[in-house]
Formats: sequence, structure tokens, C-alpha cells
Amino acid sequence: MTEENNLLNEEVSSERRSVLIGAGMLGAGALASAATVSSAFAGDHKHSHKTGGKHARMVALLHECIRTGDVCIQHCLMEFKAGDTAMADCAKIVLETGAFCTAHARMATLESTRMKEMCELSIKMCSDCEKECRKHEKKHASCKDCADACAACIKECKAFLKA
Repeated sequence: MTEENNLLNEEVSSERRSVLIGAGMLGAGALASAATVSSAFAGDHKHSHKTGGKHARMVALLHECIRTGDVCIQHCLMEFKAGDTAMADCAKIVLETGAFCTAHARMATLESTRMKEMCELSIKMCSDCEKECRKHEKKHASCKDCADACAACIKECKAFLKA
């Protein structure tokens, strides 16, 4: 029985080695292909990789809107935990606007052909959010920051539409 087990173990070990060698060769081949493709395109690849491309400022402002909105939402949640639901409308519009701004930032980064429509809707979304957050800005700094970020997005979108 021992001799049979040894033969079986040798067969399994041999198969494992074959699989591992094959996987290693496949991996090496994939790396070589990627390096070849990468170097083949390197000569044609002369533009820079700035975040947001030609809409970099808009992308940065949209991300700031998302960031300040997240802080505002966190503040609203703390208010809810304390039993104060006065900011429920604020939380809802900030969540909606954040979702839209995320999509708009991605579209701007991709230099979408729908930037005009995105900016038109962004002006509406950010206007609603700014209006709601302004109601709370004297009592809550996070609401002021969110409203200010929305105002900056509105200004940038209007400038885009005029250009």
C-alpha cells in the first residue's frame, strides 16, 4: 500500500508542477504582451494625464460639492439621532445632488458629448441644494459649506454654457 501511495503522490506532484509551470508561462506571456502593447503605443501617446482633462476645474468643483455634501449628510444624520428631523429635506436634496454630481464628474472626466445637458441639469440640481442648505447655513457650518460648493458648481456650469 505504501508503494501505491508513493506512486500516487508522485503523479499528483508531477501534475501540480506541470500546472504551475504552465501558469507561470501564461503569466509571463501576458506580462510580455502587455509590455509590448504598452511600448507600441508609447510613441503615439503624447498628451498629459491631468485629472479631468479639459474640464479639470469643473471636475474638481463637482468633487468638492460631493465632499461637502457628504459632510452635510453626516451632520444631518447626527441631528436625526438626536431626534431633530428638521433637516430631512436638506438631507434628501443633498443626497440627490451628490449622486448627480458624481455622474456629472465622471461625464466631464470622460469629456462626454452631453456636457451641455449635464451642465443644464447640474445648475438646476445645485440650485435646489444650495437653496435648501442656505436655510440652515447660519446654524450649521456644514450646510454653508455645501451651499457654497453648489454655488461654485453653478458658476462653473454657467461659464461652460456661455463658452
